Amino acid sequence: MAEPFGRTADGQLVEMYTLSSQSGVRMRVITFGAIVVSLEAPDRAGRTADVVLGLGTLAEYERGNPYFGAVVGRFGNRIANGRFALDGREYQLATNNHPAGIPCALHGGLKGFDKAVWKAEPLAGEHGQGLRLTHLSTDGDEGYPGNLLVHVTYWLSPDGQWRIDYHATSDRATPVNLTQHTFFNLRGEGTGDILGHEVTIHADRFTPVGADLIPTGELRPLSGSPLDFRTPHLVGERVETEDEQLRFGRGYDHNFVLNAQDGRLALAARVREPESGRVLEVLTTEPGLQFYCGNFLDGTTTGKKGAPHGFRTGLCLETQHYPDSPNQPSFPCSVLRPGQELRSTTVYRFLVE
Repeated sequence: MAEPFGRTADGQLVEMYTLSSQSGVRMRVITFGAIVVSLEAPDRAGRTADVVLGLGTLAEYERGNPYFGAVVGRFGNRIANGRFALDGREYQLATNNHPAGIPCALHGGLKGFDKAVWKAEPLAGEHGQGLRLTHLSTDGDEGYPGNLLVHVTYWLSPDGQWRIDYHATSDRATPVNLTQHTFFNLRGEGTGDILGHEVTIHADRFTPVGADLIPTGELRPLSGSPLDFRTPHLVGERVETEDEQLRFGRGYDHNFVLNAQDGRLALAARVREPESGRVLEVLTTEPGLQFYCGNFLDGTTTGKKGAPHGFRTGLCLETQHYPDSPNQPSFPCSVLRPGQELRSTTVYRFLVE
């Protein structure tokens, strides 16, 4: 059932849909940015809390925010200098991010998919309750070539699995990197920081960055690094370590090279919050995972219950192709060509222990 969520500044109606599961997990999605505005999950005692960061009104989402709960694209993550070459032609994108004062394109540009009003179609099927969201990104949109038709389908299964199926086609070759940018706090939004969350990531390597947060092209082993989450570690355990990579990102803000690289749905990460007993497992067909621990949250936005989104009050687990892959020929290819179909799946599985 659709509910009105307001109108954009240019008059477009935005609707909100609710997906529910027998396990007690419930999520609300708006057609602006395909944003998940809330996601309630039970703790070990059966008490539910909203475990994602978000905003209370459409006007707040329109004013600008750190991509809370949105699908980002056409290319999620960063592209160096906002430039890439494809089939002998140079393309210039908007440079909407400036780490260390160095320009890059971030998450699709000035008006990426997070700011589009998507078309929505409720579904029911083998994966539970669903919502198919559709957006057409036209040729030249934010500087990208080709008319790109994108379908993102959210499913919520009876046992509390949030499945995301991505599908895209284009009439010209174009880079595409779609991801979901939800910030999680498994204690609940407004309950403080995520430093006590225990994280495991199934990756032996990562893509180190320079001060501009652009990958250098190296696939570096994680052994001996404070970014090594092959065994469980609390977010706050090593985040203040005097490590160059952590200094560049102000903490964790890095792409992990997942061990599963064959395109099959595989376990990528696990997050456990000891106090509540909530556990989040991430499975994906993607080759990479951006782990970000909210280093740039600064309290300038306010949550749904009135608490500011302060430093490290949420973490992101963005399944993806690697950052800057249009300029890194050794990275997995992110170019979608006419006649091809982009298909990708990510599952966020909610458990308690």
